[in-house]
Amino acid sequence: MFKNLSNKISQSIRNIVGSGRLTENNIKETLNTVKIALLEGDVALPVVHSFVNKVKNSIIGKDINKHLTPGQEFIKIMHTSLVKVIGEGSNDLNLNTQIPAIILIVGAQGSGKTTTVGKLAKFLKIKKNKKVLVASTDVYRPAGVQQLKSLIYSEDISFFEDYNIIKNKPIDILKSATMVSKSLSYDVLLIDTAGCLDTDDYLLAELSEIHEFITPIETLFIVDSMIGQVAINSINVFNKTLPLTGIILTKLDGDSRGGVALSIKYLTNKPIKFIGTGEKIDALESFNAYRIAGRILGMGDILSLIEDIDNQSEWVKEKKYINKNSVDFNLYDFLGYIKQIRSMGGVNKIISKLPLNIGGVNLDSIQSYTHDNTFIRMEAIINSMTLKERMHPEIITGSRKKRIASGSGVHMQDVTKLLNTFNRIRITIQKINKNEIFRMIRTLKNKISSKFTIN
Repeated sequence: MFKNLSNKISQSIRNIVGSGRLTENNIKETLNTVKIALLEGDVALPVVHSFVNKVKNSIIGKDINKHLTPGQEFIKIMHTSLVKVIGEGSNDLNLNTQIPAIILIVGAQGSGKTTTVGKLAKFLKIKKNKKVLVASTDVYRPAGVQQLKSLIYSEDISFFEDYNIIKNKPIDILKSATMVSKSLSYDVLLIDTAGCLDTDDYLLAELSEIHEFITPIETLFIVDSMIGQVAINSINVFNKTLPLTGIILTKLDGDSRGGVALSIKYLTNKPIKFIGTGEKIDALESFNAYRIAGRILGMGDILSLIEDIDNQSEWVKEKKYINKNSVDFNLYDFLGYIKQIRSMGGVNKIISKLPLNIGGVNLDSIQSYTHDNTFIRMEAIINSMTLKERMHPEIITGSRKKRIASGSGVHMQDVTKLLNTFNRIRITIQKINKNEIFRMIRTLKNKISSKFTIN
């Protein structure tokens, strides 16, 4: 997410960060380069101008904080200015109403709307501890209803099923769904709607009728980040038809330039409530301007990663087999990392939340030899090893490789590849204090929390 934009901005500010002092010339030169990077990242021109002016006015002619280097002060000011442009303050859902709190989801077909409804339902159930009922008024696309139903049932969430959905009108479905949600004391009624373009007057009128009938506490518009600045026009058209309370931005894990995320609040005055960061049903994050600004500036999102770690079970580590006096990173440790990384969404997701550079190590380089789809095979290979082989991988040579390959159903070359991967990662981890990366991350979190107020 924001990888291309983050790389370009990081390159732009690298020279000034290493500079001994800030001058008006090197500030303007750096900001011009940042401006180009933002425009290439599909950030709207008025937003770019506002951001650059905020930075310029905050630093030129002002005293530098004595506790920070000039470069650190510049980064801090850029971060603060970017947060203001993206939209500071709380973006939480408003569920403060008589139950059920009704949330209406609208958006164009193909924007990821139906999948996002499933993600939001799980978020409300797991993160907010709410009893959720999901309903669909998409009478035009029965396959979409079945898709949502299947997605919801897989997470043990209630789905309101209208057996006459083809004959019934959306209002009829909502009358029944509302009655059921009240009688069974659901906390939230989450409503999916038919995909609608901003030029479809018929469906826009239908959505207006639905909104007027149910008066939802939240009306959320789904935006595909891949379409870029075109999304701004769609948001404004929909908002004239029914008052939107927020935006959910999808597909930010793809190759989109991501600039629309920086432009939405400034140009539409509608807050981004959530962002979709993958295809899995739990790949939905609350939008936090402070953290997003950190990612864009190459500072990573340590706090979000901490939450991911805390949401997972404890590290899978068979400590009774590990020599407490050993300082080596062995295959038991490696197996634990593999299992935890898989449960947290894979290498790419973790790296996207780390600073671009830790202790002089460029973490992007790890991706070249750790692909997520190889982890299952790696586990099988390690599980075919003896205790001694896992503790001392250097003893694994010809005959041992042949036995391990046979036991795990792979070729000998695959065993060799795993050992080579393990050795590369061991060297990398040793560079960042061996296998203490997550302890280091927690330390960083505490330092960040003590210096800044987190939204």
